[in-house]
Amino acid sequence: MIHDLFVFSNFVRAALAGQRPVVALETTLVTHGLPPLQGVEVASQLESEVVAAGATPATIGVLDGKVRIGLTLDELHRLASSGAVKLNLSNFAARVESGKPGSTTVAATVFVCARAGIEVFATGGIGGVHRGAAESGDVSADLTALARYPVAVVCAGAKAVLDLARTVESLETLGVPVYGFGTDEFPAFYLRESGLPVDQRFDSVERLAHAVRSHFLLGLGTGVVVANPIAREHELPRKDYERALARAVADAAEKKVRGREVTPFLLERLRELTAGASVASNLALLRGNARLAAELAVALAKQGG
Repeated sequence: MIHDLFVFSNFVRAALAGQRPVVALETTLVTHGLPPLQGVEVASQLESEVVAAGATPATIGVLDGKVRIGLTLDELHRLASSGAVKLNLSNFAARVESGKPGSTTVAATVFVCARAGIEVFATGGIGGVHRGAAESGDVSADLTALARYPVAVVCAGAKAVLDLARTVESLETLGVPVYGFGTDEFPAFYLRESGLPVDQRFDSVERLAHAVRSHFLLGLGTGVVVANPIAREHELPRKDYERALARAVADAAEKKVRGREVTPFLLERLRELTAGASVASNLALLRGNARLAAELAVALAKQGG
């Protein structure tokens, strides 16, 4: 039984009851990743991508002391304009209890998926080990959630501002497999390749779905990262990206940006330094991940549990 703190939209409730494919979507991009109006527009576009591929979208956020699974357009607008805070595993319960709005990070969305029985979640990139974590101890709660909850997370790798090598190593340590879709390498968000290998490559959604289902049925207890590289035509030029990232990281250090503010700061600086090209790439990879997640959810639903 799921607690009445969780509220499902009629569409999501009907899809889950009928064992039809559902794809979860997060809301941090609505409140922090993009300007408010653009964030709502992009969230609607991602839902349309999911529907077009044959699945039901379930955009997740916290409003009025409830965890909303399947936000309406009006609720998305409320969330975008409400001063919502980013929710992870540590502040989730307190925010719900307060009755104040919150948007879900990867960690929070994975948690809700596990409680709601949603097997697939689409995002841009997961969080991971931050640069300089040996001194700061800054490691995303996304890794903790992936280690605790059996959900397939479709992403373009980890956020490129992170220490990707240590992030991949941490996933292995935590027992979280990384399956590459059409790639042998862990994607670097704006770039298709990082030089880091995935655990297994899959070139068909059906084979990928069988591997994900096997992971769940074996009861290994962890999530699965499905690494889906950005389409080549939307990839940022490597030299331009690396130059912009180095400048953004230096700016963050100079301003002593810490904790949950690091990633939004770096992404905003990348937007400025690339004259908006990073945002265009981000939107393209988000749409690609939503499509693949829906196709994976459809294939998993056909296989049954």
